[in-house]
Amino acid sequence: MSQLELKSGVTHAEQAHEVHEKPNYLNHDHSVMSWLYTLDHKRIGILYLVSITAMFILGGIMAALVRVELSTPKGDFLTADTYNKSFTAHGVIMLFFFLIPSIPAVMGNFALPLMIGARDVAFPRLNLLSYYLYALGAGIGMVALLYGGVDTGWTFYTPYSSTYSNSYVTVMAVGLFCIGFSSILTGLNFVVTVHRMRCPGLTWFRLPLFIWAIYATSVVQLLGTPVIAITLALLGVERTLGVGIFDPRLGGDPVLFQHMFWFYSHPAVYIMILPSLGLISEVIATFSRKNVFGYKIIALSSVTIAVFGFIVWAHHMFTTGISPYAAMVFSFLTFSVAIPSGIKVFTWLATMYKGAISFETPMIYGIAFIGLFTIGGVTGLYLSTLGMDIHLHDTYFVVAHFHYIMVGGAILGFMAGLHFWWPKITGRMYSDFWGKLGAGIIFIGFNFTFFPQFILGYLGMPRRYHEYPEELQLLNVMSSAGATILAIGYTLPLIYLTHSFFWGEKAGKNPWGATTLDWTATDSPPSPHNFDQIPVVTEEPYHFERKEAGVVSH
Repeated sequence: MSQLELKSGVTHAEQAHEVHEKPNYLNHDHSVMSWLYTLDHKRIGILYLVSITAMFILGGIMAALVRVELSTPKGDFLTADTYNKSFTAHGVIMLFFFLIPSIPAVMGNFALPLMIGARDVAFPRLNLLSYYLYALGAGIGMVALLYGGVDTGWTFYTPYSSTYSNSYVTVMAVGLFCIGFSSILTGLNFVVTVHRMRCPGLTWFRLPLFIWAIYATSVVQLLGTPVIAITLALLGVERTLGVGIFDPRLGGDPVLFQHMFWFYSHPAVYIMILPSLGLISEVIATFSRKNVFGYKIIALSSVTIAVFGFIVWAHHMFTTGISPYAAMVFSFLTFSVAIPSGIKVFTWLATMYKGAISFETPMIYGIAFIGLFTIGGVTGLYLSTLGMDIHLHDTYFVVAHFHYIMVGGAILGFMAGLHFWWPKITGRMYSDFWGKLGAGIIFIGFNFTFFPQFILGYLGMPRRYHEYPEELQLLNVMSSAGATILAIGYTLPLIYLTHSFFWGEKAGKNPWGATTLDWTATDSPPSPHNFDQIPVVTEEPYHFERKEAGVVSH
């Protein structure tokens, strides 16, 4: 070895390897401006990932403040006003700034073109604009929080939000308006991309199930988000100009606001959960080494869930005095949503049955998702029942149910997808030991946090109150202790994934042995243009039997 090699610590062989290392979307340009002005869908997905991670941390801090406050019955930590602003900030940040853009904007942006054999999304510049609208909306929302916050709850119910609240409601509404346009543009981009940019041979029933879920989600974004944008605009008009739209003193109707808000916000639940359902289908099939059971049924169930999302909004309004006949119809329709959701769960279990299951970190998250999502779905049936909902409405039972769907469902689905595609995103492997440990801690902490809240709700503890009867303290302390465990669980992936990005072992092209185009036809990480040659698809996406037999095909 030469003196130069000894000083540099790099051999000629290593230098040659670096020189001839294949360019990818991460290393082809390292400048900051190349990231800020990028039109590469993969880089835009990374920008979203960094942004929503910051939002997740901030929303988690707000949740921690709420749980510390509820550790004692008399509210010794926060004032009532600060408590109201804390849970409002937690809800707004987690729902609008994290959950709604999380899987569509991160996983959808990164993986959708790769999975359909496209070199980018249909409108790359519109894609970048979507990100900057998101960043602008989040920035405006942060201004509202820093200058005093919002105390209305994440639902912004009128007339309090439009007339009586002295907090920064209008500023927050402007931020959410920008977020809404970002969501609309992203949905439009994905719908056009799926319709027009599929590679040769990729028919609708050869699409990966994640693409079906993202497509259904995008349609919901396109049709539902304009309604919340109009609602927030009307809220701002009433608040600033005094026009009577929702305030009964001025001739308005506060129930109209609830109809408009929930017409979007219940489909928004499916914007958050549908992509997770698609991700879990990918994970279950890959780590069971088995063709998906009931592929067409799963695909069509995603579309069915999206349709049902628009016709069940009034189940949030059983206590507002709506017609009992209308309430019965909405109750029946809400029960019906359980059918396509249940189909997915049973088809996942059938896919796993007699499969060659390997319990890698994404699969651990996938199995945890199935259990927690099932609990969330079953408890939702209680709230669909008119008699039960009257008793449980606006109690901690609703909080627990919602978090079993959103955290146990959407966030665990996001974690499963992030760990599944991490080798593709970074070209690096993470520690499977720490991955499984983190998943286990999150599962335990989550159940310790939210299962006691089912009991609290059954006992009648209302949500959004900073004081409660002393006999409920034990369950609240259990919930707060569980939140501490949950916070530790979420911190672990942040640490070991960051470590793996810089120092992890290099991943091969297809470390999981998956069969979709994103794994079989691209490198890890992918090149800036995704494919050297556009692939041609000749069979279904999940052909593990043929793969195990040594038949290589796209």
